[in-house]
Amino acid sequence: MFILGLIFYTSGSKIPFFKKFYSVVPALLLCYFIPSLLSLFGIVNASLSNVYYVASRFMLPAGLVLLTLSIDFKEVLKLGPKALIMFFTATISIIIGGPVALWLAYTLFPGLIGEEFFDSLWRGMSTVAGSWIGGGANQAAMYEVFRPSGRLYSVMIAVDVLVAELWMAFLLIGAARTHILDKKLKADTSAIDNLKKKMEDFSLSVAKIPSFRDMMIILSVAFTAVAIGHFVADNLAPWFTANFPDASRKMSLGSSFFWLIIVTTTIGFALSFTQARKLEGSGASKFGSIFIYILVASIGMQMDVGAVVEYPQYFLIGLIWMSLHVIILLIVAKLIKAPFFFVAVGSKANIGGAASAPVVAAAFHPSLAPVGVLLAVLGYALGTYGAYFCALLMQAIGG
Repeated sequence: MFILGLIFYTSGSKIPFFKKFYSVVPALLLCYFIPSLLSLFGIVNASLSNVYYVASRFMLPAGLVLLTLSIDFKEVLKLGPKALIMFFTATISIIIGGPVALWLAYTLFPGLIGEEFFDSLWRGMSTVAGSWIGGGANQAAMYEVFRPSGRLYSVMIAVDVLVAELWMAFLLIGAARTHILDKKLKADTSAIDNLKKKMEDFSLSVAKIPSFRDMMIILSVAFTAVAIGHFVADNLAPWFTANFPDASRKMSLGSSFFWLIIVTTTIGFALSFTQARKLEGSGASKFGSIFIYILVASIGMQMDVGAVVEYPQYFLIGLIWMSLHVIILLIVAKLIKAPFFFVAVGSKANIGGAASAPVVAAAFHPSLAPVGVLLAVLGYALGTYGAYFCALLMQAIGG
């Protein structure tokens, strides 16, 4: 919280140095990067700290509820098919990119892999595919199915986080220059502009100075939903594992985190059709954003920047994979004239899921965060299918 407070304080400073610095470096990017220094210099042991667990299991679902309860679903539907096209393009590019990156590594750099992981690298990469097509629950599912060694899995987690956050940095910089990028893509942004205006108008129509009572009600709604989510998840996940073990492994149905995200997002979405939607006037989405930013900092704390030095060859494979993903996304966006917002949110709804997509969407405009949430849920639902197919393709090459 000290780091987040320092970043937000300086980002709003009128001191010329800070104004110039933040015109180049997005504040959100620092919220990821600076906490990683805590782990790099041994100030915090990320493997022992429970900060990420609390943030991901309690603050993330609470944030998703508060971000979705004010959504105008009719206006979201008016965004048209391009949002879904870019989402599925992102999914397909990850499925294709994994085996192509592995094939290039084996073919062009035969001595790159090393004896230690030569026969099993595809198993570790399957967990990256899970994370990049949905998020953490899908990654855990791929680990259960393909069982890479503990050492390989830890290396792949570092590759996953660092390469994904490098792409996140480019997206955040792009969000600040979205008008320039949209011109190059020749994109029609009218539907996005209409959604922003509708959401802003609604927020203004119900806006008021929040009382202590209002704040308590907002937090009550959020964490009651989280409690319901945990209750359902803690009962459904073991039931599916016991009765449908194969389906549980392949479809994330045995993951309590998967059910937690699905249930809490559904509750938030359902509340958007009730009077609870007016809680936005008291700052519901601002509370939601606070919870998400705490999660962002805790994700940053998990990044092992030093692993790049120890295993540069595996980061090269990850960079090739991510580059293919980006190239395919931009080609399709150019062909269908999709706004850069759809490129960014479609990508992060896959790569990182609910923990990243609303953050990136909000970087374009705070009122767009719910779009990221909804696409991220779709990523969770489809992620394990895509990751499993990607793993089979990589097995055919690597095995």
